[in-house]
This record gives sequence, C-alpha cells and structure tokens, in this order.
Amino acid sequence: MTRRLLLPILTALALSLAACGDDEETAGERPAGETAAAATETSPAEPASGCRKVSEPKPKKVKVAKPTAKEQLDPEKTWVAVVNTSCGTVEITLDVKNNPKTASSFAHLANERFFDGLAFHRIVPGFVVQGGDPEGSGQGGPGYSVVEAPPQNQKYTRGVVAMAKTEIEKPGTSGSQFFIVTAPDAGLPADYAVAGKVTKGDDVVELLANVPNDPADNRPTEPVIIENVEVASR
Repeated sequence: MTRRLLLPILTALALSLAACGDDEETAGERPAGETAAAATETSPAEPASGCRKVSEPKPKKVKVAKPTAKEQLDPEKTWVAVVNTSCGTVEITLDVKNNPKTASSFAHLANERFFDGLAFHRIVPGFVVQGGDPEGSGQGGPGYSVVEAPPQNQKYTRGVVAMAKTEIEKPGTSGSQFFIVTAPDAGLPADYAVAGKVTKGDDVVELLANVPNDPADNRPTEPVIIENVEVASR
C-alpha cells in the first residue's frame, strides 16, 4: 500500500500529496513512498527549468536496517543535511531537539546512501516538492518506519521539511519519502513528522518548485534528481 498525505484546498483547488513510505494511496497529490534509484550520467544541456538535464532514474527495491540507538543524533549539536540536486544545493537543518527520531532516521538514510540518485517524483506548484522514493512511483520505502507525532500546533510553512505517510497510518509515521513545503502555509493537519527546515538554498527550492510537470499527476516532465545527501554536525 502506498503512503500519502491529505492536502487542504489551495486557491480553490483540492490537492493531496503522495506519502513517503512503503504504501501508496489513490486520492490526490501527496508526498509519496520510498525506494532508491540510480541516476545515469547527466548531459551538459540545460532544460527550460534552469536545472541540469539528467536521465530518469530506474526504479529500485531497497531495504535498509532501522537505525540503532547508537545512531541517534546528539541533540546538543547542530546537524545539517546538504542535499545536492540537479537544480543546485539545498541545506536542511535537522530538528534533532524536537524531532529526534525523525531527524536521526533521515540522517541514517543519508549515511546509507539511500537517497543518492533518487528523483523528485512529485512537484505540486505552490504546495510541495516531494522525493525520497526509490521506486519513483510514490509506493517505495526503506523497509522500516519510525513514529514521532508532531505537536498539535505544528505548522507546515515554506521551507519546512516533513515526512509523508498514508492516511491509515498513525500521525508522525515516516519512512523515506519527504516533502519540502513551497507554500507560505500548506494548511496541512499536524499529522506529518518534521525532519527539519531549509536554511540555505531557497533559490534552489524555487527552481525545483517551478520544474514543468504533468498537471494530471504532478510528475515532473523533466527529471530532477537528488545526487547525494551528506549529513554533518556544525
């Protein structure tokens, strides 16, 4: 089953995101599932979006062991995930103090090279950019999940990086699929675990948000990939 998230009505348009995890749902646009895909070599030609031209990654089935207690990030340090994409580099400061399980799981997947070569498979203009699915379909995942419910007053504002889930999963359930909010306020319910927030590269997020897509399913018509993710303390 694919994991998705229910979206509010934005400018008179009801949107829903495919969730990040092992299961996928059928209604609307939502942050999608999880699985790792390898990207092929890029071409020097640049598409209209301003991002580098790359090939569509091939779907993969991947299983990663759940992070151990020793892999939990030190909350006394500042942890930053440097996400290199075909549109440029985005830095995400992980919210380890408030969301230790989610942040540590995201770092664990990065350290396992899970995200390397995966596509941003869903771009909903004025709402979110979603990636982290190795299958590229919204149905993939790492083979495990963690649960960390956000506070009831959690807001999903521009730059917030959260994890997608299915409608039937508990609030705060996450796998590998994540979404970056591009709306001033996505208006989502406090159901999605928060990994962190974009603290550098908002211009790159803007490029990602404007990549041409198919209005029917919000899949980019120009492939956009995560080249690699590096997490380190600062």
